[in-house]
Amino acid sequence: PLPTQEDLAGLRCRLQRVKALAQLAQLPSVPAGASTDLWSRLERVRQLELRIHEKKAGSGVRPGAQPSGDTRAAAPVAEAGEKAPAYQRFHTLAQDLPPGLTLPYKFKVLAEMFRSVDTIAGMLFNRAETITFTKVKQGVQDMMRKQFEERHMGQIKAVYPTSYRLRREKNIPTFGNGVKKSDYQLTLEPVLGEEEKVDGRPHLSASRLLERRKEFNRNLVNIVKQHHKAFLAALSPPMVVPEEKLTRWHPRFNVDEVPDISPAELPQPPQEDRLTTAQEVLSTARGMLTPKMEKALANLALRTAEAGAGESVVSKAPSPASTSSALKGVSQALLERIRAKEAQKLQALMTRDPRQEERLAMLGRLPAMARILRNVFVAEKKQALTMEVACARMTDSYDTQMPPGEMEKHLRLFAEVLPDWVGIHAVRTDTYIKLDKGKDLGLITERLTKAAKEAEAL
Repeated sequence: PLPTQEDLAGLRCRLQRVKALAQLAQLPSVPAGASTDLWSRLERVRQLELRIHEKKAGSGVRPGAQPSGDTRAAAPVAEAGEKAPAYQRFHTLAQDLPPGLTLPYKFKVLAEMFRSVDTIAGMLFNRAETITFTKVKQGVQDMMRKQFEERHMGQIKAVYPTSYRLRREKNIPTFGNGVKKSDYQLTLEPVLGEEEKVDGRPHLSASRLLERRKEFNRNLVNIVKQHHKAFLAALSPPMVVPEEKLTRWHPRFNVDEVPDISPAELPQPPQEDRLTTAQEVLSTARGMLTPKMEKALANLALRTAEAGAGESVVSKAPSPASTSSALKGVSQALLERIRAKEAQKLQALMTRDPRQEERLAMLGRLPAMARILRNVFVAEKKQALTMEVACARMTDSYDTQMPPGEMEKHLRLFAEVLPDWVGIHAVRTDTYIKLDKGKDLGLITERLTKAAKEAEAL
């Protein structure tokens, strides 16, 4: 049959839709000069990539590698190449001190004061404000709830001399803080390098604050190391431990007996201004004190001076070990050998690697853990358990709270020390631990104790 008018209209409508879709899918025509432009851009990208690889290899930029076209894309690469990588500039931040080198409490307080001073001074310095001691003092006391005086600033200067430039200046706006504008004020300026600039002005960044804090702590530890060195030299027999190998203090060295840090001399106002200020204070004091109180203060000062002159300075260094009455008759050569052996053990203790110390601590826990591990397998009535289940059961039964990751380290150490008792097997995606329940637990505990003693003697 012949198509009707409705069929023809439907065919025309479908044909128009097909033509419209074909026009939408048709790619735009490429201009005549676009191909050359694309090739030139691709060549510039290849040259930039080549320059980056050469800079990373340290061979520099080849002559003629500079693209002849737009050079704005190459500028950030050249600027980045002039600056050392972050892992090189801040590698000192990753150098932590051994955990055994603890600091006296007063040194820890001073380190916290330095951190507070740096935090406040950094904010003022980055805002281009004049950093006065009055501003810093109030901020530090609000942060630490401790008194902060100029002598503490002198101690900070003594520990870290290149941290701040200190000056006495006047005619500094005070903004109603109780200080006259004509008075001299102690001002602080952080010492920064030429490379630490933002928009042409020095900037105290967060990474630099952290680096300064670590440097201050290292200086404090070095001060304690000097006193520790003198302590070792005064022993009988004397001991010499290289500072770079020292990981903990001598057992008889009391860090809290380390003397306090003598403050560095702070800048003072000119001589004539100091005399004028002292005379004003004395005249004011004379007007406020009664004659009886002035006489009492004078007598107290006199007695204090006499007592200080009469006291003898007692050294805190340990005296040489004297032979007690119980050791009379013992050969002196034998005593010297015993003391030398004890000094050798102490030196090994002070220079022990922190990783070895962690392993020794784990070995010391294994005898107590052995009974728990055997009870876990007896209760589960299985020949093998997954590592996850074994760690969970051990964590629930052990008297000290321990994360599953740490417990797994102990179980793997069991397999390392006693492979005939504990075995660890990887099956597909799971790890299983197997225990020989037939072995005598007393012998197992004895072997573990012996292994811990042998490791400690190394």
